[in-house]
Amino acid sequence: MNNTFYNEILTEHNINPFHKHEIENPNFKLEGINPSCGDDIVLELKVGDDGKIEDGSYVGDGCAISQASADMMLDLVIGKTKEEALRLTDIFLRMIKGNVTEEEKDELEEAGILEDISHMPARVKCAVLGWHTLQTVLEDGEGAVEGKTVSTENE
Repeated sequence: MNNTFYNEILTEHNINPFHKHEIENPNFKLEGINPSCGDDIVLELKVGDDGKIEDGSYVGDGCAISQASADMMLDLVIGKTKEEALRLTDIFLRMIKGNVTEEEKDELEEAGILEDISHMPARVKCAVLGWHTLQTVLEDGEGAVEGKTVSTENE
């Protein structure tokens, strides 16, 4: 991929993140941390009774990769069902491990640009932070869980 295009997308998601704010009355909320470099996000989701993700956001601090990845993830999953979001999460996590087809990567839309992170082991934890947080909150189905966090320490 064109390195300039990759940098432009990361920069855009960091300078003008669309989903970096709090939302009113989220029914799912979970903190994700990356202790190795200090990335810390709180993911908030509003999921309807039909299982569709109606809105989502994140707040927190971290490197450009963690913040851009979380923003791209929310672009992709808002409007999808929990099951669709979990499927896309699985594809993203397999992509980072180098185990995805081109068709699956295409489903990730803009988030597919992070494929080359798999060649940068120190950055993998950054890229997957938001995705692991999303996966955990949707699989646990516990809603807003105060005091519980997800860590990428063992990634």
